[in-house]
Amino acid sequence: MAAETMTSRGWIRRHPGRPGAPLLVCFPHAGGGASSYQGWAAALKPEAEVLVAQYPGREERFNEPLVDDMGVLADAIFEALPVSADRPLVLFGHSMGSAVAYEVARRIERACPGALAGLCVSGRPAPHAARRSLAHTLPDDELIAEVKALAGTSDDILDSDEFQQLFLPVIRNDYRLIETLRPAPPTVLLDAPVSAFCGTEDPHVVPAEMESWREVTRGAFDSTALSGGHFYLTDHLAEIVAAVARHLRPAAR
Repeated sequence: MAAETMTSRGWIRRHPGRPGAPLLVCFPHAGGGASSYQGWAAALKPEAEVLVAQYPGREERFNEPLVDDMGVLADAIFEALPVSADRPLVLFGHSMGSAVAYEVARRIERACPGALAGLCVSGRPAPHAARRSLAHTLPDDELIAEVKALAGTSDDILDSDEFQQLFLPVIRNDYRLIETLRPAPPTVLLDAPVSAFCGTEDPHVVPAEMESWREVTRGAFDSTALSGGHFYLTDHLAEIVAAVARHLRPAAR
């Protein structure tokens, strides 16, 4: 894995940075693995050391049982992170990863005030404001059509028998996890600032819906819309990294 290392029983993929650099923790989208953040470590040097959550059932954890309960998933990732007010964390999650990042953020602030320097969320409204969907209950062909609409994976791959046998169960599991998460609006707010991002042509969220993240924090909030669809990040890595770095700099003090 070259410069990457796996830590805490495989839950975290670590991209070593300079000693004492702020920590950025990234959370993949539904069906995604830690490799979806390939390139972020290089883009953020020397601003941060990048940690990426690796959910079970994909990549080097392919043979491990999937997790379809948000509480179980967030608890395990939280316990695997180096949480300390001496070295604050910034969290970034895309799509399903936004909800996972938020749940981990809540646990960090509850356990260690001052250890969370910022939460960055992308491509999904706040959990209490998310659109209702039951895509995880669809037949295989209709679920594949849902995934195609996001334009994150080529149709040739999605149509292959190998993909449908090996990876469609992972996607269905992750959709079940996120679609059955229906919390009430939060009564305990985060102290950390929150930044929200989305693509202007995303079929699953419009920029106005990202304003719902304002309701989860008593700290500062900002929202940015960039051109593109659900996976707009591919074309806007530099802008996203620059925005995340603004949260990292206070954490470095």
